[in-house]
Amino acid sequence: MEIGKHQFSIPTIGLGTYKLTGNEGRKAVRSALDMGYTHIDTAQAYGNEIEVGEALKESNTNRDKVFLTTKIPPEDFGKLVKKTEKSLKKLQTGQVDLLLLHWPAGSLDDTKAGLDALNEIIQMQYAKHVGVSNFNIALLKEALQRAPIVCNQVEYHVLLSQKKLLRFMRENDLVLTAYSPLAQGRIGDSEILKRLGQKHNKTAAQIALRWLLQQEDVAIIPKSGTAER
Repeated sequence: MEIGKHQFSIPTIGLGTYKLTGNEGRKAVRSALDMGYTHIDTAQAYGNEIEVGEALKESNTNRDKVFLTTKIPPEDFGKLVKKTEKSLKKLQTGQVDLLLLHWPAGSLDDTKAGLDALNEIIQMQYAKHVGVSNFNIALLKEALQRAPIVCNQVEYHVLLSQKKLLRFMRENDLVLTAYSPLAQGRIGDSEILKRLGQKHNKTAAQIALRWLLQQEDVAIIPKSGTAER
């Protein structure tokens, strides 16, 4: 299943790769691809773009069938094109499907510079689409004026409301990608979710993920290092 509008679509469920590094990370990504995942999310800050690239190369999945996202940290906004080229080399691909500014920079001027540089990324065809991550509504308004962003990736789960942000994003045809959809393991401690899980013969995690999946214009990228999960 995919979501999105205006020629942008993204698989609803992807694999988050934060902390999936080394041989273990490569195997985890390859297992996900072999099991049918078509959406992989990484970042320069994760230190695993090489492993992701190797997994993509080893997998039987065609590259054009995989939606690949990476992110550039704010300290590199001033050299966004060169840093993107390094990511593409590590990922062993000529183009990612989505390139994100990972966080707002320390100053508004530096953030604006990063947003402006996203236009170069599109012009050079280093990414099919561009977006941002961890941007609030005020910064999204700035971003929409400077670059053709399609997505904002933020922490979002049943324990953390993003109601106002999500409303604004829907009004502006932006997709929200939810990272840490299981609240980094805290979902399992929720008594309400446990009771709901018992009632429907599901785990608390399954209830939490279903809650997100039923929402319009929301994609999720839960992380797992094992095929069983």
